[in-house]
Amino acid sequence: MDQARIFVAIALSFAVFLLWEVFFVDKQVVEKPKQDLRTETISKEELYIKERNTESVDHTALIKEDALKTIKPPRFIRVNTPLYSAIISEKGAVFKSFVLNKYRESMKPDSPLLEMISPELHNGTIKISLAGNSIPTLNDAFFLADIKDDAIDINEKSKELSFFWKASNGIVIEKKFLFYPETYMIGCKVIIKNGSNQTIQDNLILSLFKRYAEKSSSYGFEGPSVLINNALEQVDIDDIEDKNTYNGELKWIAVQDRYFMSCIIPESAVTATMRLFLDKDNVLENQFMQPESIIHPGAQRTFGFHLFMGPRSTKVLKEIDYDLDKAINFGMFDILAKPCLWLMNFLYDHFISNYGIAIIILTIFTKIILWPLGAKSYKSMNEMKKIQPLVAEIREKYKGDKKKMNEATMALYKTYKVNPVGGCLPMILQIPVFFALYRMLYEAIELRHAPFFGWINDLSAPDRLLSFDFSIPFMQPPCGIPVLTIIMGATMFLQQKMSPAMGDPSQAKMMQFMPLVFTVIFINFSSGLVLYWLVNNILSISQQYYTTKKAA
Repeated sequence: MDQARIFVAIALSFAVFLLWEVFFVDKQVVEKPKQDLRTETISKEELYIKERNTESVDHTALIKEDALKTIKPPRFIRVNTPLYSAIISEKGAVFKSFVLNKYRESMKPDSPLLEMISPELHNGTIKISLAGNSIPTLNDAFFLADIKDDAIDINEKSKELSFFWKASNGIVIEKKFLFYPETYMIGCKVIIKNGSNQTIQDNLILSLFKRYAEKSSSYGFEGPSVLINNALEQVDIDDIEDKNTYNGELKWIAVQDRYFMSCIIPESAVTATMRLFLDKDNVLENQFMQPESIIHPGAQRTFGFHLFMGPRSTKVLKEIDYDLDKAINFGMFDILAKPCLWLMNFLYDHFISNYGIAIIILTIFTKIILWPLGAKSYKSMNEMKKIQPLVAEIREKYKGDKKKMNEATMALYKTYKVNPVGGCLPMILQIPVFFALYRMLYEAIELRHAPFFGWINDLSAPDRLLSFDFSIPFMQPPCGIPVLTIIMGATMFLQQKMSPAMGDPSQAKMMQFMPLVFTVIFINFSSGLVLYWLVNNILSISQQYYTTKKAA
């Protein structure tokens, strides 16, 4: 029993230190520039409207690259749909802004809509290049949009928007986008027309860009990922130096954060390469590199893709298909977390439009499934509690002889048919469920800005009653009273009091501090997870009380 409790204590200590390292070691926060990209681009649009000739574009007489640079700066074309508003620059025909109309940056009433493309990405995203640089001027290409207006609205039917660039040697490249009003999916075609007298032999590259903080503060995955050979590969930012090239049958590549993701999807799975690069400013480039193509003079080649920039929502991604829903992965306990997410959404969609109550029902359902394990654990703990006086006598009698003390204690357990780890093992088996629910509740976009009641208006954020202008030790901003977390800590303290005391006084003293330690750790957890743990504690206390009374 002593050894078992020591092992449990060591495991708990390691857990505490690990959680401490994850959640409380100082993290560097990268502040966003105060300047808003959307404001900047709007002012440029106004300038370009005045300068640009508004006649329609003549595709039979495209302006060459060098001439275009000297005439006028590139335009910014705004694309408005019910789901998002995008801005595409003629320089590179890249996306400079992608604002989601159904999501906001924060819970503040005046919070702006969520911007998918960081203002620090000065060169935008969805950039084309060639691996062998066989067309050197492509890297600085100024494309020409095929519309005279600086904005298009897509409300009822899909519309195409094309950008053309012609090199001095006669090579023409077209980037064609197809926008839909009802989906985040965007069609993308890259057409290379070889009007030169030389053969083009190279690999087309389409790149995603994203800037990450120097040190991620999240427990869930953030970074580049790929569905390769029908298996999900998630690459930690810190591992890019060790390996940055992945070859195989690629269904899609992506860059993702806690709630949102951007993807490049070939029209059909193709044997290709994903290459990753991270610069000194922590800007990640995720490249989809096509197999080598040969385009002879007078010939052309079309490369078809789909683009996705939007929420990491199971429902949204499954509707799009292309196995994009496989991007939602909750780690080693994914097999447990996915059914919990499905059940939570099912409860919300069909019974109660409050994710807080859905979490409570999910917790009750989970507790019912684990009831036999809990009952066995509490029964064993109750039997241990009954023989504690006899254990104390043995300790007093053999306090100078550790070997005889252990022998006598084990004989006592055998006599009363008590398993010394009977109370611990069933509890340990429930730990995977806790971590699965933690990952699910942390990363589920459904909980982002989802209200519960009262002061808990965001189940994805820590609960804070009131707001203080001063900092509180161990508490991440915003600072306030973590009411839900304090109540949870109180239930842990009560649960500890109901459990049999440790035989070793030093272990018993250490365990007395566990409710306090866990309360401090939980003050920065999302209120959705704290709610789950609180309800689970209340149910556990009820089950323990019922089991004890029944056995009395």
